[in-house]
Amino acid sequence: MVAISTTQGRQSKMLGLGVHRPERIVTNDEICEFIDSSDEWIQTRSGIKNRRFAAPEENVVQMSISAGRKALEASGITADQVDTVIVATSTHLELTPQAAAKVAHGLGTKGPAAFDICAGCAGFCYSLAVASDLVKAGTSKYVLVIGAEQLSVTTDPYDRTTRFIFADGAGAVVVGQSDEAEIGPAVWGSDGSQSDAIVQTTDWYEYITTADMERPWIRMNGISVFRWAAFEMGKAAQKVLDVAGIKTDELHAFIPHQANSRITDLLAKSLNLDEGTPVANDIAETGNTSAASIPLAMEELLRTGKVKAGDTALLLAFGAGLSYAGQVVKLPNL
Repeated sequence: MVAISTTQGRQSKMLGLGVHRPERIVTNDEICEFIDSSDEWIQTRSGIKNRRFAAPEENVVQMSISAGRKALEASGITADQVDTVIVATSTHLELTPQAAAKVAHGLGTKGPAAFDICAGCAGFCYSLAVASDLVKAGTSKYVLVIGAEQLSVTTDPYDRTTRFIFADGAGAVVVGQSDEAEIGPAVWGSDGSQSDAIVQTTDWYEYITTADMERPWIRMNGISVFRWAAFEMGKAAQKVLDVAGIKTDELHAFIPHQANSRITDLLAKSLNLDEGTPVANDIAETGNTSAASIPLAMEELLRTGKVKAGDTALLLAFGAGLSYAGQVVKLPNL
């Protein structure tokens, strides 16, 4: 049994995992009907073959409820036992109320604390860190953590640099108390000097008060993000292992944010992982789902039998901000 180092006292763990993958599969060929690209170019540059887009009647709240319900079932916890709901998202398209309050109500909870976290693609790992600390402090007993995004409606269908990357989906875990540490200390941070690498093109107030202005879209400078992630996140990953007291040969899986398969390959190589250690590659069929990417990638590894509940995994997420977060965890039930 691999032990994760942490402070003494009450500990935390992920009890159960659930995901929502929209039914609609969007191929590279369909994306290329609107942009000047090809299936071969997209696969070579990103590793993406297909991605999921939400149906017209789906949104961040509805996908979160679907994933949350499955996570509760997997954990054996009922909705009325949840005392905190956290939704990590950048694509809940209402400034108020927060998605988490609607999700909590939709799941039939009894009015728990509910708030959203907006930390780009690092949002799920940020939220998991907050949930873990809430449980360890005794503030919460059961926290439902959800990463959910609907990027299909926030990226320009004609933007060749961004449209093929992003997709929709949701993943959720229930975090509860544990006798042993199963969620390690978070290593997190940001580099605001590069905050313009992933941006919304204009703010909503400017859009509604300026005549004939194009609606806001999410744009990304892929080269800037690639260089930053490929070189800086390797150091962050090693720091996560160090604070958890885990060596790479003790890992059963590496689950990085599904941003780009080439970034994933570089990060895995920098860690000198054992040859047989599974590395998440959910991006091939799911695309980049931002804050939903880590739980969706966890689910794919568990569902396909590449890992099992209780295995030790390194989570590492990074994105807009530019922000990052990671922790070593024991994988939950599915």
